[in-house]
Amino acid sequence: MTISHTPEDVSVQPRHMHFDVSEDLKTWWHGNDAFRTAFFNALSLQFPDGEQQFINAVRHYRDQIDDPKLKEEIRGFIGQEGLHSREHRHYNEALKARGYEIDTLDARFQKHMQWVGSLPRDRQLAGTCAAEHYTAVLANAILRHPEWMAGASPQMQLLWRWHAIEETEHKSVAFDVYRHCVGNERLRRIVFVFVTYNFFKYTLINTCSLLKTDGKLWSLRTWLGGLNFLWGRPGVLRRCLPDFLAYFRKGFHPWQQDNRDLLSQNLAELDGGVSSA
Repeated sequence: MTISHTPEDVSVQPRHMHFDVSEDLKTWWHGNDAFRTAFFNALSLQFPDGEQQFINAVRHYRDQIDDPKLKEEIRGFIGQEGLHSREHRHYNEALKARGYEIDTLDARFQKHMQWVGSLPRDRQLAGTCAAEHYTAVLANAILRHPEWMAGASPQMQLLWRWHAIEETEHKSVAFDVYRHCVGNERLRRIVFVFVTYNFFKYTLINTCSLLKTDGKLWSLRTWLGGLNFLWGRPGVLRRCLPDFLAYFRKGFHPWQQDNRDLLSQNLAELDGGVSSA
């Protein structure tokens, strides 16, 4: 029986890429804008430990999957997330070298992830599905609206595009495992609420800490520009909100947002960017 609902023309395979962003991270790499730079850096701080937890949650159920297609996609998912974790660990080490209080932020988030890892397996997998939904929606936005990364350094644009492409490719792997092995729709929605709270909580904490180090935490101009970026124009989070909330729909599946056209376009541009780098 086929369990996977990843389209046949979407391949979940890791790309062994490396990005040296140490020089970029010595600057406000996103258009010399303190808030935009801090926001994306704050997201990066959650990835190494978060994505390792995603891998662990899916591995708990891997032996219960008989569908050869989904088994292969699980291998690809683990490979992609492992490489994302590696690259963002290097990214975060470069932030630490610049003088940000990364150890304090890491310790706080690691404590949270240790708690997540102690939960029953079905809740861990439900949490992974919820977090993967956030990364998939944000990935779609980055791919669909390249102007949102306008002004970012070329290497950082490449890194975030690569990450967005692979998050899109594997966006339903954990979800398909959950639906087959757990299938509790009520639990899926409840856990999403808690993941939503924690996702925005740690993103805000990290952003504020980075801005504090930059001397911009109490800058009204910085926050007005940041709020406009997230909720005004272009309104990154505002425009993602309907897609975030789609997770509550009865019968929801990640590939109901069919963005294979974006994958094809961005894969070609990624290959071009790598060959010219």
